[in-house]
Amino acid sequence: MDIAFKPSALGGCVTAASSKAYLQRLLIASSLCREETVINCNGICGEIKLTAACLNGLGADIKLDGNKITVKPINPVCGKARLDCGDSSLLVRFLIPVASALGINVEFTSSGAPVSRPLLPLRNSMESHGISFTAAWKYPLEISGKLQSGEFKQFGAMSSQYATGLLFALPIIRGDSVIRLPSPCPYKNYINMTVDIIKKFGVIIEEKDNSLYIKGGQEYVSPKELDAEGDWLSSAYLLAAGAISGKASIKGLKTGSFQNEEKILSLLKSIGADVREKDGIVSVSGGNLKGLPLDSNEIFDLVPALCVLAHNCKSGLSIISSTLHQRIGMREAPAVFSDCICAIGGASAQTDDGIIVWSNEKTVGGYIPSFNDYRIVMAMAAAALKCESEIIVTDADCVNGNSPLFLENYRKLGGVFDVINT
Repeated sequence: MDIAFKPSALGGCVTAASSKAYLQRLLIASSLCREETVINCNGICGEIKLTAACLNGLGADIKLDGNKITVKPINPVCGKARLDCGDSSLLVRFLIPVASALGINVEFTSSGAPVSRPLLPLRNSMESHGISFTAAWKYPLEISGKLQSGEFKQFGAMSSQYATGLLFALPIIRGDSVIRLPSPCPYKNYINMTVDIIKKFGVIIEEKDNSLYIKGGQEYVSPKELDAEGDWLSSAYLLAAGAISGKASIKGLKTGSFQNEEKILSLLKSIGADVREKDGIVSVSGGNLKGLPLDSNEIFDLVPALCVLAHNCKSGLSIISSTLHQRIGMREAPAVFSDCICAIGGASAQTDDGIIVWSNEKTVGGYIPSFNDYRIVMAMAAAALKCESEIIVTDADCVNGNSPLFLENYRKLGGVFDVINT
C-alpha cells in the first residue's frame, strides 16, 4: 500500500489510541492472575494481537472484541509450546522469563527477524538460573527448565526489556530475587511503567540503590477491569503536525506518564510551538519555530518527528543528538532519517552522534520509501501539510500494523491523503 499525503491545515480534537507498550504489559500481567480481567482500550495494533496469540499459546484464553479485551489466565500447556513472535524481538524478551517461571518448555519461531537484536545477555543470565537454550542467535529458539530465583545483572543497552520480562516472572517463583540495573539505565521509564502496572495486580517490587528487589511466592490478583493508557508515541506525531500547520488537539493522554514520548511537549515548547493543556486535552499549534539543539536520548522513536519539525523551523539549525543505537535494515537509522528530509527538499546531514537539520520551511514533496518503519510514515504525513505538492510514501502498510488509528485520527484532524496501489 502506498499513501499520497497532501497539503492541508489541521484542526479539531481526537481521542488518543491506546499505548502499545502499556497494553502489552497489561495483557501479560492479566494472564498471570487466577481470575478473569477485562481491559478497555482504543485500538488494537498488530503487536498486541501477536502478544495475545503467544499468551494463548502458553495456555491463556484471550479474546479481542473491538475495544474490549477479555483475559482468562494461563493454564500451562502440557508438552512444548510453539510461539511465533513475528518480527517482535521485544516480545521474545518478555516471554522467555514468563514461560520459564511457569516451567513451560517453548520453541520460539519467527515469521520476521527478531534476532536482529541480541538475546545473549538475557541468555547468559538465565542459564545461570536453571534455563537451557539452543543457540541464541538463530531461530527456532528453544528454552527448557524452571526459572530459579537469585541475582540477575549485566544486561547492558537492552536492560529495560530484559528487566521487564524478569519483573513479570520472578514474583511467582520460589525464593527472593534482585535485578541489578546499570547506571545510568537506558529507558528506565519503561521499567518504571512495568513496576507500576504490576503493582495494580497486587505484586510488590522494591527499588533501592539502582536495584529491584522481588519477593518470591507472590500472586497476581486481578483488578477485574482497567483501562489502557493513551499512546504518547503516535500522538506525538499528530501534535508535531499541529505545530507545522493548523492545530491538533488530543484527549485521553495521561500527563506524568511513564511513556518517554510525553517529552514531545517540552521539546515543542522549546522550539516555540504553542502548547496548551486544559480539561484533559493537549493542544498544539504553530508559532515562531526556531531550530535548537534537541536531545533525543531515550526518545529515539520521536527522531523522525523531530527532523520534520526542525525542517519546518523559520530560522536556525537543529542538532538532534544521541540517535546512533538503532539500524533500519542494513543502514544506520540517522542516515535514513536524514535522507528522508533531503528527499522532500530539505537540508540535513548525519553527524558522529546524530543528525543536523537546517531550517527551510520549503517542502517540495516526492517519493519516500517507508523502509517498513511506521515512524517514517507518520513523519511524512506531518511533513506533507506544508508541501508544495504531495509526499507519496511507498509500502506504508506498516503504519496500520503498529499504529492502527493514526491515519483515522490524522484524517479526523483535517489531514488529506489518498491510498494508492493497495
